[in-house]
Amino acid sequence: MFATTVRTWLRAAGFGPAGQRRETTWREFVRVHRHSLLAVDFFRVETIWLQRLYVLFFFELGSRRVHLAGCTPNPSAPWVLQQARQLSWAVAERSEPIRFLIRHRDQKFTDGFDDVFRGEGIGVVRTPFLCAAGNGVAERFVRTARSECFDRLLILNQQHLERILDVLVDNYNGHRPHRALSLAPPQARRPASLVSACDDARILRRDRLGDVVHEYELAA
Repeated sequence: MFATTVRTWLRAAGFGPAGQRRETTWREFVRVHRHSLLAVDFFRVETIWLQRLYVLFFFELGSRRVHLAGCTPNPSAPWVLQQARQLSWAVAERSEPIRFLIRHRDQKFTDGFDDVFRGEGIGVVRTPFLCAAGNGVAERFVRTARSECFDRLLILNQQHLERILDVLVDNYNGHRPHRALSLAPPQARRPASLVSACDDARILRRDRLGDVVHEYELAA
């Protein structure tokens, strides 16, 4: 009787026998848990003196908010571990806790790096080998940063890059519209306003980074 009841419940829920159940796809996992997912990744920037600098950032998949961890010419494991500790303090203050961290299988992400987040109750999910799509949302931010900023600028040195990153991340989080957020930024500076076609509204444009990045808002 009990086995028959369980089978009835499983069929009603759309589940077949245990050996035939379909595994959750990666896309389904991300969609279900996106508001509690954090991704981490690097991208490289070349200076005019051919120095290679590495930028470490964290990305909240649900809110699309970027956390800039830092940049360095030598992304050693101890440096990455220190950035992880600093980010974990900020994550702990969120109203909605982070449940999972997505990362590549880079050797700079050591067991100590994982332990920092596990100590905060955050599970670490490693993407498959040579699979950039496994961390596709963070990779999409890298593409945006390159196409809208770094492909148009010449970087002098690390200090110059840090100043540009501060402006870029501030614009991305506070002003740039995102389709996944109904064309709202992750951290809007003011509540969204609806302006009808008959309103005599003035739009102010603010140019940043030498006219590379533009910010638009309604005039007061």
